[in-house]
Amino acid sequence: MTGPAPLPTALTELTGVRYPIVQTGMGWVAGPRLVSASANAGALGILASATMTVEQLRAAVREVRSRTDAPFGVNLRADAGDAGERVRIMIDEGVRVASFALAPSKELIARLKDAGVTVIPSVGARRHAEKVAAWGADAVMVQGGEGGGHTGDVATTVLLPQVVDAVDIPVIAAGGFHDGRGLVAALAYGAAGIGMGTRFLLTSDSTVPAAVKAKYLAATVKDVTVTDRVDGLPHRMLRTEMVDSLERSGRAASLLAAVRHASAFRKETGASWRGLVRDGLSMKHGRELTWSQVLLAANTPMLLKASMVEGRTDIGVMASGQVAGLIDDLPSCAELVERVVAEALTALKSLPGADRSS
Repeated sequence: MTGPAPLPTALTELTGVRYPIVQTGMGWVAGPRLVSASANAGALGILASATMTVEQLRAAVREVRSRTDAPFGVNLRADAGDAGERVRIMIDEGVRVASFALAPSKELIARLKDAGVTVIPSVGARRHAEKVAAWGADAVMVQGGEGGGHTGDVATTVLLPQVVDAVDIPVIAAGGFHDGRGLVAALAYGAAGIGMGTRFLLTSDSTVPAAVKAKYLAATVKDVTVTDRVDGLPHRMLRTEMVDSLERSGRAASLLAAVRHASAFRKETGASWRGLVRDGLSMKHGRELTWSQVLLAANTPMLLKASMVEGRTDIGVMASGQVAGLIDDLPSCAELVERVVAEALTALKSLPGADRSS
């Protein structure tokens, strides 16, 4: 492989990748093309499986395998009814890393580890990191409030050192990262690497439609907002007419829109109304949700698909980290990773007292 020399950390040693950079598992975005391009660039590519059927997951894993010999991972929903079957596919197909948006059970972690799979859950709070570490997770990704999608309200610069001090496993920092300076900052906090979602979404290897990428590139930091009107949970995304409409609409209009999107989701996946309501309720996390929010919580993937796959920015939502306001180009994954690592090495050498002879 050409490019900068390897940048070894506890993350690269754990996963076998060249650089301590993770391309996160974004639904409808992190498919075989982006994942294999990220892996070939030396990062850890993560395949998003929550929006795939079991059969599609197996096919996607095999497609990534056909495109790269580098390690990669699969992101799973720990609360999915077929999580066990998806884990079996990962084990059968020799996937090296399992990541989770929600904390997996102690039993699921043990099953993966017994099969030699590295387990990396994502968390948004110190107590969650402590829990999965005690259950045997190999590493943890911690996302601060700047991150896209479902997010918390604690900034990465506050949350990251809390988690680093609380656990003795490698910590990956996510939320607000897009360049080499950020990588160096994360390493200085004690992290073993960084996770980037929006930055990888905005590459030439990403399959997101050009018109949608243009919306991201045109966004300023103030155009990235947090709303709970989509599914009752804080969700960071680009502010659009769709988001404004949801925030203005009353309960009747919200319920009608939720039913319409739920119907589309059923047609796409074959899910039952009972299953949609069950999945929606499982996402409440102790919150009081209206029926429209319960349905939207279950089929939020359809709102994301409308934008990320179909290019319908008028009816879809666009999950986004705040960092979108700082991004203005579409490099390939190889160009992006090489740039980030080169910037990081330059930044390290420019620190006061650094050895500049190497």
